[in-house]
Amino acid sequence: MKKKILFVSLLMALTLLVVFPMGMSAQASSETLAMGDLPLTPNGFGECLTEYYTGEVLYQYNADEKHEIASMVKIMTANLIFEAIEEGKISYDEMITVSPEASAMGGSQMFLDAGASYSVNDLLKGIIVVSANDASYAMAERIAGSVDSFVGMMNDKASQLGMKNTKFVNCTGLPSENEQYSTARDVNIMTRSLMSHDKYFEYAGVWMEDYKHPSGRITQFVNTNKLIKQYSGCKGGKTGYTDKAGHCLSACAERNGMKVVATLVGGSDSKSRFNQVRAMFDYSFANYVNKIYFRKGEVIGNVKVKKSPIKSIEVACGEDITKFSKVGSSAQELQIVMPKEIKAPIKKGDIVGKAKYQMDGVEHSVDIIAMHDAKKSTFLDFIKDVTGEW
Repeated sequence: MKKKILFVSLLMALTLLVVFPMGMSAQASSETLAMGDLPLTPNGFGECLTEYYTGEVLYQYNADEKHEIASMVKIMTANLIFEAIEEGKISYDEMITVSPEASAMGGSQMFLDAGASYSVNDLLKGIIVVSANDASYAMAERIAGSVDSFVGMMNDKASQLGMKNTKFVNCTGLPSENEQYSTARDVNIMTRSLMSHDKYFEYAGVWMEDYKHPSGRITQFVNTNKLIKQYSGCKGGKTGYTDKAGHCLSACAERNGMKVVATLVGGSDSKSRFNQVRAMFDYSFANYVNKIYFRKGEVIGNVKVKKSPIKSIEVACGEDITKFSKVGSSAQELQIVMPKEIKAPIKKGDIVGKAKYQMDGVEHSVDIIAMHDAKKSTFLDFIKDVTGEW
């Protein structure tokens, strides 16, 4: 017998965009707009603002023009380090001996001692918090065997992520004789990819810390991303500066379940880059909303249970059903489709089906989970059912 279907229709405010996998980008066309048509006044060479989960572009300015990006190159360096850890190639507590070449790196650093051994955890913290060039070099050598090989991995990853206008020549972002460039859009893409690694936020949220070297020497870590301290909801980000690149920043903020990533390349000074990214955050939270219609574990209805003394159980969504949209978007219909009957035995938390729903004509699905146990009927249960009808 074919399964019957239960239709539950609700009227809700919806305007859905397709949700892309983490780190992938919803590629928006780059439009040429008059300055008066832009929702924000540009304050950098290139700018890009997106919704974190979908990659929807909320604002852009010269988003595809190539430019040096200074230490924002380390966004990709950190990406590859997290991937190597998650793939089991290295571990957080592995000790790495620092080469003389790594120790001699200039610019921003955590002042590593050549020949000393540091944990991957500490080197990664140095890269993310203080933009340490020496730590970046040491990690590149460990993961790929040489910095040149690691740079090859960086470019391969950029291609995988759909970063169409990026070329890496080193793992630090320091000035090079060879051409190295990216765009605001591409930096935004790799920023969202980096932030798909949950562990990243543990490092990115560090504001200030006294770091003790193996020798006992102390180096003070101060986060280069001032918005961690100054902007409520800022979860992380990466700064960068060279004479050619200007003042750069790509950062993430979250409020009320909505997360956005703002990227600025080539700002005129340090203060203005933070102010511009702050303005992009403010624009996002004032004009967009990520509404949760059903939360994970929230009951969405009842389903009949066959061959059980329990005749029906409550079921819930296995994950959130959310909708990112502009404030004041028009209402459309949400339709949820789920099985009418399920078969015992069932344990609380079991996946018992799929809930299918449509938003703007696009079909999606989430697991349906049982909210209660439902044991299988015994012979005694059968007798009780029969006698109960007399």
